[in-house]
Amino acid sequence: MRVLDVGAGTGALAAELVRRVGEDNVAAGEPSSKFVQALRARMPGVDVKEAPAEELPWPDESFDVALAQLVVSFASDAPRAAREMGRVVRGGGVVALCTWDRDGMEMLAALRRVRLTFERDAPDTEAAMLYRTEAGIRDLLTDAGFHGVETTLLEVDRDYSGFDELWDSVLGGVGPAGIWVLSLDDEQRAAAREELHRQVGSPSGAFTLRGSAWAARATRA
Repeated sequence: MRVLDVGAGTGALAAELVRRVGEDNVAAGEPSSKFVQALRARMPGVDVKEAPAEELPWPDESFDVALAQLVVSFASDAPRAAREMGRVVRGGGVVALCTWDRDGMEMLAALRRVRLTFERDAPDTEAAMLYRTEAGIRDLLTDAGFHGVETTLLEVDRDYSGFDELWDSVLGGVGPAGIWVLSLDDEQRAAAREELHRQVGSPSGAFTLRGSAWAARATRA
């Protein structure tokens, strides 16, 4: 089985695919050159290409399965990305994806509230993202021409050793919230840190946040 990880990031999903089918059968597309370098260093046998989900640089019907983990809600053109995933999958192959639930991802919800304390008239970027509901991802795949769409809700608890671990992950600059935090000056960033600490319950030690994501799989005709 040959599989593609679309929007692979630093390789969490790709690594699991390698474990299951071997490096020679895994490909990964990622638009960030920084992450592409990390992927190539971590998994040298994987076919890694620098490319957005909307322009996958593989021929038609190259894969049995195409997967996109926590990607389509960040894509500039999610319908086009879904069609591209279908293009590179063979007839009868599978396309599957998941996206954070609009209200069920506690970390992103807390960061959204933090931003609104700084910019009360700013656009709610997380709320503006489509495809963060069961209906949204179902319609995305149906409109792209896939058949037999199945959906489910995934839930995961993330344990943190302390608030510093959470804050360090935010400073990684991933997603609109992380990019916004990095755009702040030192004083604003310190205030944002204090507000986020309050928003997650002012933990003094280890704590847990829950994340919920909608997942869908479908078959290409």
